[in-house]
Amino acid sequence: MTDIIKVGISHGDINGISYEVIMKTLMDQRIMEMCTPIIYGSPKVAAYHRKALNINSLSLNHVRSAKEAGPGRAHVLNCIDDNVRVELGKSTPEAGEASFMALDKAVTDLQDGLIDVLVTAPINKDNIQSEKFNFPGHTEFLARRFNSGNFLMLMVSETMKVGVVTTHMPISQVAEHITKEVILSKLRIMSQSLQQDFAITRPRIAVFGLNPHAGDNGLLGSEENDIILPAIVQAKKEGIIALGPYPADGFFGSENYRKFDAILAMYHDQGLIPFKLASFERGVNYTAGLPIVRTSPAHGTAYSIAGEDKASPDSFRQALYLAIDIYRNRKTYEEISKNPLKKYDIHSNQEDESVDIEAEDDQNY
Repeated sequence: MTDIIKVGISHGDINGISYEVIMKTLMDQRIMEMCTPIIYGSPKVAAYHRKALNINSLSLNHVRSAKEAGPGRAHVLNCIDDNVRVELGKSTPEAGEASFMALDKAVTDLQDGLIDVLVTAPINKDNIQSEKFNFPGHTEFLARRFNSGNFLMLMVSETMKVGVVTTHMPISQVAEHITKEVILSKLRIMSQSLQQDFAITRPRIAVFGLNPHAGDNGLLGSEENDIILPAIVQAKKEGIIALGPYPADGFFGSENYRKFDAILAMYHDQGLIPFKLASFERGVNYTAGLPIVRTSPAHGTAYSIAGEDKASPDSFRQALYLAIDIYRNRKTYEEISKNPLKKYDIHSNQEDESVDIEAEDDQNY
């Protein structure tokens, strides 16, 4: 029998919609058949939100440690001060501290193997800032905690997967951070993740340009010819099926994204605006390249509707499902990688350890 996966859930900002989307997701008892959810947060805060939202059909078992969490039910583990005050729709220092304390405990348990995957509910990137958390967001914090300099923010939905070369930084700094080496690093992570985490055997990746119209042959910028294209050429030499650089507007407008397994955008809004336009309610934020599995819903704290029973749990539910799927895919990938089949040269029929993979010509797109 397959072991039940323990899913750690950090409660995010207590004044937003986090508890609402978490509890609405866990109200479906079928969730308990595929995982054991553990909310890292507060029983008192959970009770506050249950009352505000009139949720009576969900039972949360209080545990002092993830070790106590058994299958068949949802659990909540207290990580914060019992006297914390919930102020729906407001950004407060208390809420920021509560966000960090829950996240810190969940990550520690993930490092210690007490939970298998982590799903992070939305935080407020401003009020969580402190001496202990000085990062633009979850992604960079997790990369530091797991000593990983190479990671990729990958937005995932049923229709597309979009990664970004640069994440949370001012637009004025983007160009100086776009280098051949950085692009190559992101392409390697993306290609590996698509194979290992999503079970795609020969993933095809579209790469965007930085400038409008992908530079228009140097008329609108030189980064495409000088940096991005050389990175694509090198990636192909390494067996990565990467094509481009493509202009982002025409690429999405013509629905070319349907021809690829994933897209690598150069900066945050270039990739995330079209992604969220198409997949906001069901999109998932996944941190690829880390030794652990972490997902998050694509939306934020949504203070404006906190406590009003208006928040859709779809994105959070998909984040939970995706974390489970990736965990299982990684286990399968590890198993089949232990004894890989030998490769053969298709022309000589002789054993060969380095058969090249040829990408289709760019003209096909």
